[in-house]
Amino acid sequence: MDRIYKAIANELNIRQQQVEAAVALLDEGATVPFIARYRKEVTGALDDSQLRNLEDRLRYLRELEDRRITILKSIEEQGKLTDELIKDIEAADTKNRLEDLYLPYKKKRRTKAQIAREAGLEPLADVLYEIPASDPEKEATKYVDPENSIADTKAALDGAKYILMERFSENANLLEKLRHFLWQEGTLSVRVIEGKENEGAKFRDYFEHDEPLKSVPSHRALAILRGRNEGILNFNIVAGNPEIKRSPCEQMIADFWLIEDKGRAADTWLQEVVRWTWRVKLLTHLETELMGKIRETAENEAIKVFSQNLKDLLLAAPAGPRATLGLDPGFRTGVKVAAIDATGKVVDHGAIFPHEPQRKWDQAIQILAALCKKHAIELISIGNGTASRETDKLAGELMKKHPELKLTKIVVSEAGASVYSASEFAAKEFPDLDVTIRGAVSIARRLQDPLAELVKIEPKSIGVGQYQHDVSQVELARSLDTVIEDCVNGVGVDLNTASAPLLSRVSGLNTTIANNIVAHRDNNGQFASRSQLKDVARLGPKAFEQAAGFLRIMNGSNPLDASSVHPEAYSVVKEISAKQNADIKSLMGDTSTLRAVNAESYVNDQFGLPTIKDILKELEKPGRDPRPEFKAATFMEGVEKISDLKDNMILEGVVTNVTNFGAFVDVGVHQDGLVHISAMSDTFISDPRQVVKAGDIVKVKVMEVDVARKRIGLSMRMSDDANEQSEKRPGGAAPQKPSRAARQQQTASKSDGGNNTMAALFAQAQNKNQKGKKRL
Repeated sequence: MDRIYKAIANELNIRQQQVEAAVALLDEGATVPFIARYRKEVTGALDDSQLRNLEDRLRYLRELEDRRITILKSIEEQGKLTDELIKDIEAADTKNRLEDLYLPYKKKRRTKAQIAREAGLEPLADVLYEIPASDPEKEATKYVDPENSIADTKAALDGAKYILMERFSENANLLEKLRHFLWQEGTLSVRVIEGKENEGAKFRDYFEHDEPLKSVPSHRALAILRGRNEGILNFNIVAGNPEIKRSPCEQMIADFWLIEDKGRAADTWLQEVVRWTWRVKLLTHLETELMGKIRETAENEAIKVFSQNLKDLLLAAPAGPRATLGLDPGFRTGVKVAAIDATGKVVDHGAIFPHEPQRKWDQAIQILAALCKKHAIELISIGNGTASRETDKLAGELMKKHPELKLTKIVVSEAGASVYSASEFAAKEFPDLDVTIRGAVSIARRLQDPLAELVKIEPKSIGVGQYQHDVSQVELARSLDTVIEDCVNGVGVDLNTASAPLLSRVSGLNTTIANNIVAHRDNNGQFASRSQLKDVARLGPKAFEQAAGFLRIMNGSNPLDASSVHPEAYSVVKEISAKQNADIKSLMGDTSTLRAVNAESYVNDQFGLPTIKDILKELEKPGRDPRPEFKAATFMEGVEKISDLKDNMILEGVVTNVTNFGAFVDVGVHQDGLVHISAMSDTFISDPRQVVKAGDIVKVKVMEVDVARKRIGLSMRMSDDANEQSEKRPGGAAPQKPSRAARQQQTASKSDGGNNTMAALFAQAQNKNQKGKKRL
């Protein structure tokens, strides 16, 4: 374990003692949110980001250590473990290096080299390698043995060749050199499979594509891999100049094994062994391994993008406990309506038919006005799917005709609402409601509190990722789960109103305990104090310790239960209260008094200075919500479809998705527009998240509209001029053809499921064609 502690400390640039303390807490069952907030003294104030990285590296290094032990045991059982080999294996710091060292000793199927050794051909291989002046044919005649299937000298030399090929290809140091060279100098060369041009039209950007291996971006790598999996594309790794007959990798093998062509009798044969070693034994192996590395890197980047966008959505500003009318738009099937009160309870529901084909516009307004008046509705939440702008227009007319209702309308993303509606939880929550009405309820509730509602939905259905179906589903789920856990615990949860899915994301709780909490609440009424959690079935002391600080009880018997102060620290607050001669309730929110408190005077063996400072900060603003203040975008009147957009039009919109190459913005025309990273700022930025995040309201200028292809180019730089850009394009004002990566992003995204935020996905990228390269 000491080796692991040192490695993590060096990688994260923290002290080894911090690592040891954090690992001990994790091994005891503590969660990252709990450790980050309530065990700062123990870990030296490691934050949640550092702890997540520590947790990931700990998992990897423990797997590496387990594999190291297994390998040492296996080689020892073979009687081949030397001091030098032990030293190399102990020093291996990656799984690749470890497997390279184990390769010669790994149990494998009976190879041609093994058969040749059994036939007694190893001395022939040794003499030709060690004494190149030896005549191969002459030496081989000594080993002709028809009884051992060595019918002639050719068979003997082939067997010797297989022995040397295996020996040459299983040296860990050589493999490391070749791997490094290919990664640094190799080119990924992609070609369409002959005859698949029409079938694979969506991959046409990669029919003839070359770029440096080490710099292939995440989205292109995943697109190419998908094309290969669908039988449209082939790819290989090219290294060196194709004009030169001999591969630089072959030369590296020859140099490593000190093989030179000096005109000696065996030199030509040895050169052939080197060539076969590379082309037969190593090229495919290393190509597969390096493409695996590219896939892993690309998947990690895609998962990171998805996770960051999900975090932004979950932490979007809540409208708060205000009565809301949810509208799930539709034409033929009507607009589904659900009225919910300030607590999220459904108080009314139904359907209206203002659009084609029934066109009961005035009747719809009358029904909505009556509902709003009856239930004191403050907000109207409109899903952004089919007929959303028409329904938004309906809500606007309702507000004009009935200003006394003082309504506010907001268009929200309905991504995942249909998934929630058909889910088992939704069926249990609303057994008597139609699936379509449940969608309207979700649309209303996600305006009140996006976090509380979106945790009920499978994260992959929310539609803020790229190529999420192509990545490791295990790693994706793990990453998204940690994001949700951090968001939920960062905000805190109202114990008396939270759903079971929301409670299950609280530190220390699981689905079973969350359901037990809800059942206890239903049977016994609302919780009056955090201590009553101990009465919940299967919620033991450890779970209580982990969860209590993140659960809030408003207007409970103890005012501290509404704060993030952990019950274990209530004694500190009582001490502060006593010394300040003020009761706890009046002390909470008393900024002047709290800022005058000397935190150091309350430090003791259990609570250090970081915790005391956190307590005082929390008492200043008890139960504060870290999310931003709620505000809504205003879509331009009369701009309802893509054909309504005009060059240089300035609009307000909502960022729906952020990728590595830009951000997608909903401007209210049923098709998100792309602000490329180059058009997001007047200064250079390397990451769009330096400027925006999902859920942000931004002002954009229309730079390019392609109605036929449903593409919208936007800019956040108000000084940009669409007319000037169109003049620079070939053919005057005609839209410039997007780059290959741009078109591939769009087509690949469509096959992801075609959701709005992804269907127009395209990136600007510089691609260099290096035609005519051949596989070495």
